[in-house]
Amino acid sequence: MAHMKHIFGDIHFEIVRTIAEGGMGIVYEARQNGAGGFKKRIAVKLIREEYSKIDEFRNNFIGEAKLVADLIHTNIVQTYHLGEISGQYYMTMEYVDGITLEDFIERHLETGQSIPCDLAIFIVSRVCRGLSYAHQKCDDLGRPLGIVHRDVNPRNIMLAHEGDVKLTDFGIAKALDLMYNKEGDVIAGKDEYLSPEQARREVTDARADLFCCAIVLSELLLGRNIFSEETAEATQKNILEMKIPDFCKLRPDIDSRLKDILDLSFQRSRDDRYQTAFEMLTALEKFIYGEGYGPTNEKLANYTQDLFGEDGSNAVDRWQNGHTPGLESAS
Repeated sequence: MAHMKHIFGDIHFEIVRTIAEGGMGIVYEARQNGAGGFKKRIAVKLIREEYSKIDEFRNNFIGEAKLVADLIHTNIVQTYHLGEISGQYYMTMEYVDGITLEDFIERHLETGQSIPCDLAIFIVSRVCRGLSYAHQKCDDLGRPLGIVHRDVNPRNIMLAHEGDVKLTDFGIAKALDLMYNKEGDVIAGKDEYLSPEQARREVTDARADLFCCAIVLSELLLGRNIFSEETAEATQKNILEMKIPDFCKLRPDIDSRLKDILDLSFQRSRDDRYQTAFEMLTALEKFIYGEGYGPTNEKLANYTQDLFGEDGSNAVDRWQNGHTPGLESAS
């Protein structure tokens, strides 16, 4: 840590703490200092020195930075800068003061509660908003970039304390003319959050991300990943072959309209799925806002504060009895 302070001190960064640490990199909370006492909280994503020397990892890291440089959307974590110090590469990024969706799910399991259906739908609809923007992004000449995230899962979805939902980590995303791990040679993504085409090592398009959104939505509703098994092979086999359950039978307050959205999203043939993230977003929003009201960022923020405050065991009751969507108009 002291070494990192020394490295970044020359360019006006001060490392505050480690946010996350993995085999290939580390994410820090940092403070950017400027003239006149200017200070800004940022995140710094650093690729470890040994991996910075490997062409594949270095190129993927640089590729991620280039890919997301112009992705400026409220539902996507923004990247500010790509830098290199003594052969070690880093990115500075928007700092999200909040939790991961994985934390959100685990907290409900700890307190023995089910996530309210409308909140689950709201969260995934915001992910779809970010994906719709990324999928439609064009280069300076107006050519579609063909971005596919390929790693939509609860660890890569952030919930800010203000209620914003943000998709992050485009580290294995692909785009036209910017892809270093060719599909067909490797499987990109986490085994339990793959689309069927990823599991089959086929070339993907934006519709792959929508299947992954369906997995996340079903996990929020059920508290478990329906495809997950002890081995990667068994998990992938489930993704390819397992009969999709009747969600109404698994959770009584899932009505037939929500079941229809899930069934369509889980179609294994991409031609039978929602064809765009905007289509899926529209279906989800019609469901939660069909009567003119529904969840908002502020309501999600209040709910999460209740969930993580005290023992959090009555968060759902407070949502249903004191924070019902019908009390306010949507914003």
